[in-house]
Amino acid sequence: MARFTGFVFMALWLSCGALAAEEGNSLIVADFDNAQSTNNLGKEIEIWLQGDGGDETQTCQMSFVKDDALGEERGHSLQLDYDVDSPNPAYNGMRTDLGNFDATGYKNLNFYVKGDAARGFGKRLKVELIGPDMRPSPYIFDGVTTEWQKVTIPLSEFWVVRDWTQLQKFVVVFADIVNDPKSGTVYLDHVHFSK
Repeated sequence: MARFTGFVFMALWLSCGALAAEEGNSLIVADFDNAQSTNNLGKEIEIWLQGDGGDETQTCQMSFVKDDALGEERGHSLQLDYDVDSPNPAYNGMRTDLGNFDATGYKNLNFYVKGDAARGFGKRLKVELIGPDMRPSPYIFDGVTTEWQKVTIPLSEFWVVRDWTQLQKFVVVFADIVNDPKSGTVYLDHVHFSK
């Protein structure tokens, strides 16, 4: 009987935890605190290069650093070092799988971003959401600084997405026509959807 009671207590505790997460009105996609190439949904975080990396004059690299946007002692953020300074049209970036995430109950995409003063960075950051038809829906945030700031984008701004029940990917894009300077470093943290 004690084992059954313990099981019931554990089930109640787990359901209360799930309820508390729902009351928080947000779903964290990636907080990067595990310093791994896996997001909070258990899906891959990866770098992508235009044309599968055929143009060696452009690069993008990611690493994890102990600089948490919310000041969490054990937290990390994602460092993205990009270079789209190429004689060819150049674009690359980072993407993470959302695993058919149903975003119908959510209103905003949020993340924290800052640039690296020593390495340089562009004030503009292009992000995309990709729905089940695999068409990218872009949004350009203009205002990256050297301090952490929270960016909140209404999902209605991603007008190309028609079906919010199966989001496929969140993407950061560096492009020669968007970024000035064309090489630099930005940090990303706490990517999440909010209601």
